[in-house]
Amino acid sequence: MRIVKVSMIIVIAMMLSFLFLENRDGNDHNFVEGMYRNIKEKTTELEEKAMLEKGPPAKEELLQWIGKSSNKLAEIYGEPNRIDQSAYDYQWWVYNEDYDQYVQFGIEEEKIVTIFAAGKNMQVDPLSIGQSQEEVKKHFPFTDEITYQAGVSSYTFHMTEEDMKTRPLVRWKNDVFIQLYFDSFTDTLSSIRIIDGETLLKHRPYEIVYRGNLPDEPYLSDEEWREVETGMERQILDLTNVYRNYHGVSPLKLDEAVSEVAYLHSKDMGENEYFSHVSLNGDGLKERLAKNEVYYIAAGENIAAQYPDAIAAMEGWQNSKGHREALFSKEYTHIGIGVFRLYYTQNFLTKAAD
Repeated sequence: MRIVKVSMIIVIAMMLSFLFLENRDGNDHNFVEGMYRNIKEKTTELEEKAMLEKGPPAKEELLQWIGKSSNKLAEIYGEPNRIDQSAYDYQWWVYNEDYDQYVQFGIEEEKIVTIFAAGKNMQVDPLSIGQSQEEVKKHFPFTDEITYQAGVSSYTFHMTEEDMKTRPLVRWKNDVFIQLYFDSFTDTLSSIRIIDGETLLKHRPYEIVYRGNLPDEPYLSDEEWREVETGMERQILDLTNVYRNYHGVSPLKLDEAVSEVAYLHSKDMGENEYFSHVSLNGDGLKERLAKNEVYYIAAGENIAAQYPDAIAAMEGWQNSKGHREALFSKEYTHIGIGVFRLYYTQNFLTKAAD
């Protein structure tokens, strides 16, 4: 890698010398503008060439992928295991073959706008899953206010005390940010979301004071919403098992019948605008499972609402004592997952061995 960097410096120096010799009698403003454009294009070309020459990148280099093309991602990482639609104009390319190193890339108009990473062996240099807050603070200072400047518009994100404890936002560079998700029970880094400023504004995960315009709230048809919901259900299954693996607990098997029960409860809450483990007709989880003729030894339920996506909902459950107990219980063997709009339900079951 050092050889590549040195080569790039030599090439840039040669380009500068050549351009000054060739353009010394030309218009200075146009010359300088053209010079930097040429250098930028050549530097990008050299960086991409270096990527190809050294093969697939290590996961710790994920920070460098924001702004890169989806074509380059596929060329180096390979095709994703699946593609999930988000509610925010981008698609998630999901690489989920490994519970120890789990990655999702958000692609909008063939460009990477966000990345999510989790798993006990995941490193995003200089960060790694399992680091304490104090260790992370050595690399990124924490502040409860961060401003994003987009042209003449200005957006300041304000974080509460709880935000600072469980999901502080830090700036990596001018228009790229990192959401650091912490497990508040162990005070260790649980997962990492890298995100550009425009995409962060669409999510609106924090209170915002702004001058300018905010992106419109997502408007999706029922069909489009169902596609998004299905993607979030898959991600909740993935992340449930990624987090259980981190804590040394066996993965859960998906049960389609139980997922139907979970989905109908999320839909009932969303359509009737309530939030409770007890349905408006008085039914609890036991009754809902019985109506679908689901047989089990023990059962539990997690619900969540108004989180911007599956990742945020999962981190919310992990940082709540009761939800956490269900999430990491060694007793459960199966799970059903249902998402309707921004209402989320997990149903956990212990079933007899086949």
